[in-house]
Amino acid sequence: MKSRVLLITLFLGMLSFGVSTSCKAQKFALLDMEYILKNIPAYERANEQLNQVSKKWQAEVEALNLEASTMYKNYQNEVVFLSQEQKKAKQEAIMQKEKEASDLKKKYFGPEGELFKKRESLMSPIQEEIYNAVKSISELRGYSMVIDRASDNGMIYASPKIDISREVLEKLGYNVQ
Repeated sequence: MKSRVLLITLFLGMLSFGVSTSCKAQKFALLDMEYILKNIPAYERANEQLNQVSKKWQAEVEALNLEASTMYKNYQNEVVFLSQEQKKAKQEAIMQKEKEASDLKKKYFGPEGELFKKRESLMSPIQEEIYNAVKSISELRGYSMVIDRASDNGMIYASPKIDISREVLEKLGYNVQ
């Protein structure tokens, strides 16, 4: 709300100083990124690769967690027979195994982890290709802005006439019925 008031105040201030303002009509277009990605086989293959590697890495992490859990259960069963030094050594071993699992999980699935890097390497070329196609169509048709209808929850209605999703796919060389 403050930004609107500030914008109106600036506009009125410009008018009071005699600054002329000119408004040009701007052209907008929509695209449906989900539709586009669904029709690009390379995207589907990349997603499948990511799912496979993610499952493999998740299994490795779960194996370490299971090992730590088994060590803890064994410790619980033996605790009455252990000396203080043995208890301490087993507790440290359990904590070390839990830390290994946590570190491996962070390595694979953390914000800068292996899965992030793999996704980036597989998806960036596809995203770049789509961006270039959208840019080319936008420059050709004079669009000031292209909005992704798939990710904009605030969009209530948009005319299908301005949706360029099919054109983007055609520009990328994909035939869509």
